[in-house]
Amino acid sequence: MPELPEVETTRRGIEPHLLGQHIRSVEVRCRRLRWPVPAALTKHAAGARIEAVRRRAKYLLLDTSNGTLIIHLGMSGSLRILDRPEPPGVHDHVDLHFGAGRLLRYTDPRRFGAWLWTTGDSDRHPLLAALGPEPLGERFDGDYLYARSRGRRLAVKSFIMDSHTVAGVGNIYANEALFEAGIHPARAAGRIGRARYRRLAETIREVLAAAIRQGGTTLRDFLGSDGRPGYFQQSLQVYGRGGEACPRCGARLRETRNGQRSTVYCPRCQR
Repeated sequence: MPELPEVETTRRGIEPHLLGQHIRSVEVRCRRLRWPVPAALTKHAAGARIEAVRRRAKYLLLDTSNGTLIIHLGMSGSLRILDRPEPPGVHDHVDLHFGAGRLLRYTDPRRFGAWLWTTGDSDRHPLLAALGPEPLGERFDGDYLYARSRGRRLAVKSFIMDSHTVAGVGNIYANEALFEAGIHPARAAGRIGRARYRRLAETIREVLAAAIRQGGTTLRDFLGSDGRPGYFQQSLQVYGRGGEACPRCGARLRETRNGQRSTVYCPRCQR
């Protein structure tokens, strides 16, 4: 699933191609995504001018003169810019058409993404209203995490992955940030002190920012490519490396699973 750095890289990749463009038409070939693509999108987006391309957590927001398009890439979604129309594939579900044949194409094999439309304040949309602060924003720091965690017996990994706590810290980067901070992922959130939360907030920022920088090297590929930004895999310290040696101390990394999510940690470095 695309996580925050991949969504931010997508945003940066498509933004220069979309800002100021007028949407000529919206072509929906499959409305059966995670939620049905609303008829209001095809009706009201046509003719609108794109005024901003934003990200909130893992959602992309296209602010237009008529309303806001809310896009979630789901498990397998991607966006790409085409300079000229190409025959759509079986998984190419939505096109935004602009002038001179240019279009934005949405591809989603699993159809678990979303294309929604709102004419109200997008920050108050039901999907966005209860989200916590952005991990790269000014409202997020260790003191915030410390205050929010008091009395919580929830595991700290689950705590920082809760979008109500902080918006957009997914599984990969939660593993990496906890390793860098030296915090055991199963430790109760309420049993971690202020100083350690300050360090954790720093590592969350550092890991996400590094992943965005690395993904940024693929921005040129958004024009006519598959629309998928580069992942951070070559720099991962623990995620996907269960059973291997810890890059710091050499102990064997342990892997546990909660549902379908993998948690990898060093039993010696993380406490």
